[in-house]
Amino acid sequence: MSMDIKISTRDVPPRSQWTLEQSGVPPLLARLYAARGVASTDELDDSLAKLLSPSGLLGIGTAAQLLADLIARQARICIVADYDCDGATACAVALRGLRLLGAQHVDYLVPNRAQDGYGLTPLIAERVAATGAEVLITVDNGIASVTGVARATKLGLTVIVTDHHLPVAETPAADAIVNPNQHGCTFASKAMAGVGVMFYTLLATRSEMRERGLYETSPQPKLDVLLPLVALGTVADVVKLDANNRRLVSQGLRRIRAGNLPIGMAALFAVAARKAFAATTFDFGFALAPRINAAGRLSDMRLGIECLATDDTARANELAKQLDSINRERREIEGGMRDQALEIAASLLDTSKEPPSAISVFDPDFHEGVVGIVASRLKDQWHRPTFVFAPSGALNTAGEPVAELKGSGRSIAGFHLRDALDLVAKRHPDLLLRFGGHAMAAGCTISEDDFEQFDGAFQQVASDWLEKETLQRRLLTDGSLPVSECRVDVAESLNREVWGQGFLPPIFCDTVEVLSQRIVGEKHLALKLKHQGVAVEGIWFNRIEPLQATATLAYRLEADEWQGNKRVKWMIEAAS
Repeated sequence: MSMDIKISTRDVPPRSQWTLEQSGVPPLLARLYAARGVASTDELDDSLAKLLSPSGLLGIGTAAQLLADLIARQARICIVADYDCDGATACAVALRGLRLLGAQHVDYLVPNRAQDGYGLTPLIAERVAATGAEVLITVDNGIASVTGVARATKLGLTVIVTDHHLPVAETPAADAIVNPNQHGCTFASKAMAGVGVMFYTLLATRSEMRERGLYETSPQPKLDVLLPLVALGTVADVVKLDANNRRLVSQGLRRIRAGNLPIGMAALFAVAARKAFAATTFDFGFALAPRINAAGRLSDMRLGIECLATDDTARANELAKQLDSINRERREIEGGMRDQALEIAASLLDTSKEPPSAISVFDPDFHEGVVGIVASRLKDQWHRPTFVFAPSGALNTAGEPVAELKGSGRSIAGFHLRDALDLVAKRHPDLLLRFGGHAMAAGCTISEDDFEQFDGAFQQVASDWLEKETLQRRLLTDGSLPVSECRVDVAESLNREVWGQGFLPPIFCDTVEVLSQRIVGEKHLALKLKHQGVAVEGIWFNRIEPLQATATLAYRLEADEWQGNKRVKWMIEAAS
């Protein structure tokens, strides 16, 4: 089933556009920025001095004092990480940053996705204590780990939680909590990723150490070397790129392009055949992050963390190759699962009618590590909130498989997925064994026998909440691109900007004459078009249906290099 897409154009506040142009911003960029809510060049200032002050984060002063004390007495510290790219970069930032601040005994532990589940559990706390650590610091997790924190505290550990996820009703009794989304925190950037929260905690700790006079006779450590990792984790976690996050990402990109990046990141650019000196946010999201995430999905996230944390060039290159190989395996598994899931979804849906308000899919052969990616693909195809389930792989105390399913969900604009699960839990108190997440992505665990009940309950919430207009697939564009701006230098300039969630990359829309079209690579449509009287080439990936002689196309602008020559190419996103 091919769903219609309604293409519309962003509003551009004329006063904002005029103000930006008067301040020296090129007209096209001024138009794009104004359409994304930027009203002055002050918001475009990406200098470190413009970053929000760490002091605005609730609990960061306590955390900084604790860490300064702990480093002073060389306490043994253990980082408890998460198994996605945000968690991996946050862990690498913690390891590198604490060592820069003088800590000599810093190690980490990352839960195994299948065996341990998510976050700081009591068993993870016991494993940390068994290492001889005195301090437990969570990165990108912990705000919901009430029992895990309690167990760690009982074992005599000092617990510092750094996280960015939404809190649950009960707050863990940690020694310090740093989380912009915790109750009572007035920090202006609620969208900071876990890696950003850890970076800020290190900044505050350095300030505390400076106030104690530790840098009166020696220069303070430069924490800006961590910004490439902060940028990667921020983009990879698809958090909203508000002004503060854009500054973090921009500063990271600036250093990467200048060659100042961890050798493990450089190795990942190399295996992905990307150029670090021309790094973009696209590289983060589609080249580096998938390779790091693949380790957490199919193997062991320690591979990803070690790659980002090591200073051994040979070791970094070897780990990057391993991560690349695991990612290839992930793509194969995902491809097979996606095709199977699409078949299952198609068999459940009457393609002559509107699909249901929400979709849930399960197969006993699915791999728990890639259900989130498959859910995202199904959501994109059907434009419905989607959950994909796989056997959890969990074992009971006797070492026997537990009949539980682990599901990963992806949502559409206007449907808060975690809130939907919360309502499912209230309506059916025994259905969800565990759940959590955000507006656009969430996860849950259910008993294998309860899949059909979940499917019905989830569909009911979607039916109650979603209006027909929300279920219409929409694409917001930046309108027509003047032919005078359809140039290689413009495409390269646009790609150097910081785009991402909440600050989407520009998509233009024009009516063109289709001069020729052919299938390449068996599943892509190669096009020759006439745009305002000028010929231009385009490609529409994963599309084989031919276009009419005249078509209105939504597209991204790319600088394509072929045999040493650069030319503009349109990357087609939709047609109407």
